[in-house]
Amino acid sequence: MSEREPVTMMDAATRLDYEFTAGVAMSKNLHGYEQGKFIGQRCPKCKKVYVPSRGSCPTDGLPTDEIVELPNTGTVTTYCVVNVPFAGQSIEIPYICGQILLDGANLSFMGLLQEIPIDEVRMGLRVEAVWVPPEELGPTLASVKYFRPNGEPDADYETYKEYL
Repeated sequence: MSEREPVTMMDAATRLDYEFTAGVAMSKNLHGYEQGKFIGQRCPKCKKVYVPSRGSCPTDGLPTDEIVELPNTGTVTTYCVVNVPFAGQSIEIPYICGQILLDGANLSFMGLLQEIPIDEVRMGLRVEAVWVPPEELGPTLASVKYFRPNGEPDADYETYKEYL
């Protein structure tokens, strides 16, 4: 019997079909995107505002029933310059992904940063959301095209350090 090299890689087509059910809390957030708004929910105990909300406070375990409309402005808490191409890529590299802490929120989320040179992006940068045209708004985060600098002075580190 001849000795063969071990198989270390194979190419196989795969398909996975699934349906996502957003649930009550996420549906409120998604309907906000349809209106060009960020919708969060506040914990009745600690008063933290979560966007997108999962329906309960992760710290206190209580339902977050109070709806909070948040502004289109926020702070970049951290960011990454993406230089690695990938299959199906629609954005020219390099590009910037940042964690955006919306004003009034207690949870940051990832957003695309544009309209700023890569070497000028920084933690604390104040940004605003750029939405798709009203006729293109839908129940998806894709309704937010990207975030861009809004011209305000950088946020003080103390205001966002706990969200890193």
